[in-house]
Amino acid sequence: MSKAIEQRAIVVVGGGPAGLAAGIAAYEAGQTDVLILERDTQLGGILNQCIHNGFGLHTFKEELTGPEYAARYIQRADELGIERRLGTMVLDISQDRIVTAVSPTEGITQIKAGAVILAMGCRERPRGALATPGYRPAGVYSAGTAQRLVNIEGQLPGREVVILGSGDIGLIMARRMTLEGAHVACVAEIMPYSGGLKRNIVQCLDDFGIPLLLSHTVVDVEGRDRVEAVTIAEVDEHLRPIAGTEVRYPCDTLMLSVGLLPENELSREAGVELSTVTRGPVVDQSLQTSIPGIFACGNVLHVHDLVDFVSQEAAAAGANAARYVAGGSHDAVDSRGVPVSAENGVRYTVPSFVDVDAMDDTLTVRFRVANEYRNRYVSVYLDDERIQHRKKRVMAPGEMEQVTLKKADLAAREGLAKITVMLEEE
Repeated sequence: MSKAIEQRAIVVVGGGPAGLAAGIAAYEAGQTDVLILERDTQLGGILNQCIHNGFGLHTFKEELTGPEYAARYIQRADELGIERRLGTMVLDISQDRIVTAVSPTEGITQIKAGAVILAMGCRERPRGALATPGYRPAGVYSAGTAQRLVNIEGQLPGREVVILGSGDIGLIMARRMTLEGAHVACVAEIMPYSGGLKRNIVQCLDDFGIPLLLSHTVVDVEGRDRVEAVTIAEVDEHLRPIAGTEVRYPCDTLMLSVGLLPENELSREAGVELSTVTRGPVVDQSLQTSIPGIFACGNVLHVHDLVDFVSQEAAAAGANAARYVAGGSHDAVDSRGVPVSAENGVRYTVPSFVDVDAMDDTLTVRFRVANEYRNRYVSVYLDDERIQHRKKRVMAPGEMEQVTLKKADLAAREGLAKITVMLEEE
């Protein structure tokens, strides 16, 4: 005999920083029937293994570690009595918002949600995506896996370390491994710029004398049973190794920090339209996806640099989901809104569409640039009229940028067909 389908106002998929902030905001916006589904055995997500500080500067105006930051939100969820089911894996989300999940205690359950908030976070790009030559010996770790081993399991992955990729986790692990007594020979980055925050380059590499080799990559991994050495070569402007530049680094560990991918298998199966750039859902100003009543926020939408921005975005998604359930629903992304175009050095924008009538008085549009730029202007156009023109001394792909749109500006332009965010030299 099958179980009856449970009815809930809002179901949040994921109990990390995005899911917690979204659930709390939905509750505080008036929808108290909120359920958080988390596949891990505790809330907090990736923050639980991020024991370094630097979190919360925007949200709490103080420096916190990852677990401390998560604890603030978990405490608030506890105070509100928001229900959560841990050890629960979501298997499927249908277009009519039926969530199918499984857990050891409940078995397979189905929940009909008034609104679903996607907050599944992201995962690391695997070695298989890199086509690195060599065998598959022990000692090759993703930076996040190594971080968990050191910070949660109390295990040291190796003593002589080379790191490929300069994402923030890799930079932080260069420092962490050094503090644990390992020797980090270098951090190699195939691009001519770092993928991480400037502050992490300074605090995690420069302060410890760890070289950052830009425009370099691993061209060979030696060792059958365990990594014995890697060979690093310089690359040209087409990212191809340059013959004669190879340098061999003896090591027992190769750590990969080569990018993050939003966890959107559930989104894809549900039929949510995904961006070819971010690999996250295409959303409107309310962070609603192409399927009405399904919202997305945090790293499942686009990979963030600061958790504070994840929390801000997720709070907006939670409040908008509560508004949707209360009756303020609108059509799917495909059939509404003014498109937001990313051009001339801007890789993407979130949101991708804006319904001017439905937006709040102001709207934050977040984006990343495609390269390192100096002394460029961030410009916003409404059709052919430029309404913003702000100079930025330095912009880099590793750091998120944003502009603020005012409803009054958009509403004043009759027949607005396109909003454009771009970079200009003057």
